[in-house]
This record gives sequence, C-alpha cells and structure tokens, in this order.
Amino acid sequence: MSLTLARGEVPVMVALRLFLPDSWTSDVSRLKRARVPVEHRTPRSKPEIALAEIDRAMAANVRFGCVLADAGYGLSAPFRQGLTERGLAWAVGIPRHLKVYPVDVKLIWPITKVRGKPRKHHVPDILSIAAEQMLASAKWKTVSWRSGTKGRLKAQFAALRVRTADGPPQRIWDKGQQHLPGDEAWLIGEQRASGEKKYYLANLPAETDLRTLAATIKARWICEQAHQQLKEELGLDHFEGRSWQGLHRHALMTMIAYAFLQHRRLAYAGRKKRINGPPPQPTMPAVRHAIVDLILRPPSQQCPYCRKQLLEKQWRKHILPK
Repeated sequence: MSLTLARGEVPVMVALRLFLPDSWTSDVSRLKRARVPVEHRTPRSKPEIALAEIDRAMAANVRFGCVLADAGYGLSAPFRQGLTERGLAWAVGIPRHLKVYPVDVKLIWPITKVRGKPRKHHVPDILSIAAEQMLASAKWKTVSWRSGTKGRLKAQFAALRVRTADGPPQRIWDKGQQHLPGDEAWLIGEQRASGEKKYYLANLPAETDLRTLAATIKARWICEQAHQQLKEELGLDHFEGRSWQGLHRHALMTMIAYAFLQHRRLAYAGRKKRINGPPPQPTMPAVRHAIVDLILRPPSQQCPYCRKQLLEKQWRKHILPK
C-alpha cells in the first residue's frame, strides 16, 4: 500500500507499507523468521492500512486537499466512512455493481398484509440498484480536463447525486438483508473512447460542476505514473529478500531517490523561460541517466571554473527535451 502526495504534475511518494495476507498472519513462525514487528502481525485489510497511513501523515501535519483511491479501496464502505469521519474530501473508484439509492429515497414503515408483531424499523421506499444501472439513463457529456502530449484529454462523463447503500443492514421485505441508505455523494461515470466504462463515488459539494468532478477523479494518473517509475526506473520491485526491515529500507531508499530526482527535474524546469503555460520538463529517466553519466565520467583536467562550465553544458545536453 503506497501513499503519494501530488500537486499538478508533481508526485512524491511519502509512505509505503507491506500488506500481509492471511497465509502470513496465520503463520507465527514465518512472521518471526521475517522479523515482522509484533504490532504488524495482526490481520489488517488494505483499506485499514491506508487509513492508518493517512492518520500518520495527518499527525505529521502533512496538508492535502482530496484523497483519491482506486476501486480496490473505494469498494470498502468502512474506508469511505473513515475518510468522511476524518473530515476529508475523497473521490474513489468503485465497481459497476456497487449498490446506491436515488438521492430522494425515503424511509417508511413497511406495510404488511399479514398479522403479526408490528415492525420496529423503517425501510427505504425504493430498493438500491447497481451504479451502472443508476447512470444508464443519465445524460452523458464530453468533458476535457487537461492537456496531454497529443492535445486535450477528453471523455464522456455523467454524474448524479445519490445516497450510498452502506448504512446499517436491515431485512427489507422478501429481499433479505439489505443496507439502508447512507451518506449523500456524487456518482460519476466515465466512458472512454474504447467504450470502456468506469464508475466513481465522491463526497465533493453538491454544487461541484462536471468538469471539476472529472478533473478530480482523473488526477490520480500522476500517482500511478510515479509508482510505475519507481518500479521501472529505480528498482522498487527488485528486492528479493525475506525480511520486513530489509524490504521497507529498500522501499525508503527508492522513495528518497525519487524525491531527489524530482528536485533536480523541477530545478531544471525552473530555469526555463516561460512563454505560454508551464515550462517543458525533462522526463524522470532522462534526469536519472544524466546524473549517472556525470557520476561515472572521469574527472576533467581543466580548472574548477572551466570544469563547472563544462558539466553544466553536459547536463543541459542530456536532459534538454527534444
């Protein structure tokens, strides 16, 4: 489980915690051999670990605007409720079959045709339906949320105010146990050019416009790109040990290296003259290769001033975008 801070197109990973499946937490001898700390040997789900890492970041006075997560976390009602209880804004992916209620759902006393004890609990006046079905008749609009390397990025979006079906469980008529309506939220659908559809929930204010909703849920791409670069460029997934401490030390070193490369990348971009929009930025691999090249190159015999000037030319030659 990783926690990444991002602003605009600048991500920095701040936490990474290993998830242990039941096959590990149920094997005490295996945990001891791997030197897993006692406080981390109890079974915890990924959403629980994520909330714990968010609490650690908040305790360290880390400031952030909106929590974004994929459907693996958005599926968890306790995760969404935990974010709300902490007073955080969130926008998370969900599977298409996740149940929701219309925003105007009401709780009524059930009407029965048979004699018996009166009911003690209210039931909703309409049953919950899948997110996919809720947006089937919605009005979809083409929305562009940012500029990419090949022009404006756009897709079809639709959004409705709904109530999540994650309230207390209650027997509803002959449908068995069903969850009662929960908090009000945005249900957002995205239809890509390939025809694929994705669904999201967000607790952003009711007056939020569709473009802002689209830009918010699509902002997670930079965090995914950061995680991919950590693996491909810095070897995050190259660790082959079997110790808890070794893995987390390896992860910490890759995170520090990534933060350093981001610093160099932004320092170079800040020297470029801005004409229209942000300055061009060298890619992360280009920065890494330039640093390695400068480290491995034999020292020059020139004077310190000339050598400094030469290295500056070499640096610009290697990381200047083409």
